[in-house]
Amino acid sequence: MTAPPPASVLRLADHKFFEGMIGGLPERLQAVATERAYSVGDMLVREGDVADRFILVFEGKVALEIVLPDRPRVTIQTLGGGEVLGWSWLLPPPQWWLDARAVKRTRTLEINAAKLRATLDSHPEDGYRFLLHLFPVVAQRLDHTRLQLMDLHGR
Repeated sequence: MTAPPPASVLRLADHKFFEGMIGGLPERLQAVATERAYSVGDMLVREGDVADRFILVFEGKVALEIVLPDRPRVTIQTLGGGEVLGWSWLLPPPQWWLDARAVKRTRTLEINAAKLRATLDSHPEDGYRFLLHLFPVVAQRLDHTRLQLMDLHGR
């Protein structure tokens, strides 16, 4: 019996978020990125915890959920490979505003928020380009939340 091949090493430069980004930012951040694997049901983040990292999903599926009092969890959006999780680290207080749960086996690269902020601060042009890539993600996430809330209220 042959052992399965080892999983490929994840590289930030291969993630859709960094596609077309010039200036060497993915290469600089690779040194501070941590590869993680999550099994079905594992929590990536929990609402109220400190938002301490930027998460790039390479494989799998992650449900973004909110918990309402006396109601079941509501999935706002499901993320897959090529998508990102986490912009709450940008604003004080840096806390997660939702839960994120793996609904399929998931592989990520995660960048420590303090190290990411320091890198972006020390390279303002990269910081600007990073934010230009991040703002569409923020807008899309807010739109999904709006649509889900409209659905919850029957409108």
